Amino acid sequence: MQFSKSLLFLLFISHTLVHAQKEIQLKSPNGNITFSFNLIRDVPTYKVQYKGTELIGESTLGLDFKEGGTFGEKLRMGTPTYWNAEENYDLVVGKTKYVFSYSKAISIPLMERSGAGRQVDLVVRVFNEGVAFRYEFPPQSNWASYEMTEERSTFNIKGNPKIRAMLLGTYTSSHEHYYQKMPLSEVKNDTLMDMPALFEYPNKTYLAITEANLRNYAGMYLKKKEGYLVTQLSPLPGQNEIKVKANLPHKSPWRVMMISDRIGELMESNMITALADSKIKQDFSWLKPGKTSFHWWNGDIIPDTTFAPGINFETNKYYIDFCADNGIDYHSVIGYGGFPWYISDAAGYGMVGPNTDVTRTVATLDMQQVCDYAKQRGVGIHVWIHWQALYQQLEDAFTQFEKWGIKGMMVDFMDRDDQEMVNIQEEILQAAARHKLFIQFHGSFKPTGLSRTFPNELTREGTYNYEVNKWNPQGLSPDHDIDMPFTRVLAGPTDYHLGGFRAVPPAQFHTQFTRPLMAGTRAHMLAMYVVLESYLAMVADYPEAYLKQPGFDFLQKIPTTWDETKVPLAEVGEHVTTARRKGTEWYMGTINNTKARKITIPLTFLGQGKYRATLYADAKDVATHPNQLDKTERTVTATDSIEANLAAGGGQVVHFVKVME
Repeated sequence: MQFSKSLLFLLFISHTLVHAQKEIQLKSPNGNITFSFNLIRDVPTYKVQYKGTELIGESTLGLDFKEGGTFGEKLRMGTPTYWNAEENYDLVVGKTKYVFSYSKAISIPLMERSGAGRQVDLVVRVFNEGVAFRYEFPPQSNWASYEMTEERSTFNIKGNPKIRAMLLGTYTSSHEHYYQKMPLSEVKNDTLMDMPALFEYPNKTYLAITEANLRNYAGMYLKKKEGYLVTQLSPLPGQNEIKVKANLPHKSPWRVMMISDRIGELMESNMITALADSKIKQDFSWLKPGKTSFHWWNGDIIPDTTFAPGINFETNKYYIDFCADNGIDYHSVIGYGGFPWYISDAAGYGMVGPNTDVTRTVATLDMQQVCDYAKQRGVGIHVWIHWQALYQQLEDAFTQFEKWGIKGMMVDFMDRDDQEMVNIQEEILQAAARHKLFIQFHGSFKPTGLSRTFPNELTREGTYNYEVNKWNPQGLSPDHDIDMPFTRVLAGPTDYHLGGFRAVPPAQFHTQFTRPLMAGTRAHMLAMYVVLESYLAMVADYPEAYLKQPGFDFLQKIPTTWDETKVPLAEVGEHVTTARRKGTEWYMGTINNTKARKITIPLTFLGQGKYRATLYADAKDVATHPNQLDKTERTVTATDSIEANLAAGGGQVVHFVKVME
């Protein structure tokens, strides 16, 4: 990437940047967002305004270190450097193929007035849809390394907006919980707020806080203290004092505030990947996003066969044939009956025994035979693996996987986001890229834009998702689904165990570990493939559940990575419509909460020309038969709109194919 840099006096007039006394103001390219920085009594502070309204009041910045104490008091400011951060980049996988990123940027040197005289630079970038800052630690003769005990970035949220956030009690987490909704004033002081968190102001202004480019650092949370939201970093394992250890030069992740009065703008934004590092210098021409089977979710069901199911060739052949016959790119080799496909002396999937060996299969399985047959049928093999079992044999495992012909894997049960785990994930991605393997992280923290840096990361979990329908008595409600695009998906792709084709009326829902049920309609499920972002989407039910079923043809066709994304209609907590383009075709998905409604969706995103639209909508009898669809076709243009009669927990999908004239 190349950024054009020039001094303050060259930019003062042409770029509306103000440096009055000690205060510095940096505006977004469209002028809507203003970031203000000041040293008040030698303490660094900032404020954020949107269209003249203060969203973030005076908030302090700083860092605590084991040696040398706090950096954030008795500071002086050096000469700021301003530049226009302009960049064109391609995403190998993403919601947009070609991205143009433009922001105003500043680097503010901050130095201690006494003591060691340490320097930390505050770097800020202001986009049209948000602002981000980070700390940079330049090389210096009197400071070679540090142990950070806490980051002291604060967010003085003005007013009392409604929050929509995952609240946790501990740093050790799979990040799989419901999203809580309440006024900010009701959040308890001792609760960790996971990222991303959405703040909804009464005037329909939206602020989402998260982080970007998390590398060699600890994951970020927020905790309320004396009315402020204060950054909390996940501690290194085995203790609670040290959060980050690093040698200089070093950089923190970006602290991101996405801001708009149109929630769809945050969902369309590429700000998170724009803040991430460029793609590593590695050939990714081998990488193929797509859809995958995942038989663990359905309970290892193979009802229409005569052979004995298990960890064997016949069971995997059954799924490979299904994938090959229905355009599903990958089959997942997981295990059977709660035990993995590789040698393990532990009880079940969630543990790793002392004699676990992921380079060897159980005696009943010949992985080479499975991979060879899958290749013959045009299907890739994707395996499940416990992260500890993999990591202790990382290079040997990847060498063997590449030799067998495995294409990628789910790495599971990570459940941490301390600096050590952050670095382990990156080490896995780098090693996997060398061996032409893709990665899907489960039991994992939010994405931070690194699918740009490491395109072989196709998705990650970090959501309370449809797997819980196997054991949660209420199942996952469409009201929870509707939270996803406004919270977690703002950070990037999520794996959600999509593909359940057994919807029942809410009163009939009950848990089934085998053949799990769904609480939303069939149209709702199909729309989740469009509304959510994931470059490896599951088709998690068993083959018999799909055959000759309404809407399976749509599921077969839908891509998993996109050239363009638009959000023509959305209301937080109520409904959302997302449209995504692949080539000249568009796919539009609408999901609804548990209140039936009728909405009108404008098609202005289509551009010029006519399109043949195939609609899959909730059927008229969907209240009693939620798997039924009404399928219709029509010709439309960008001047048209589509009315959607959405059932409670319902949805709609539309496939637009350009008419060649």
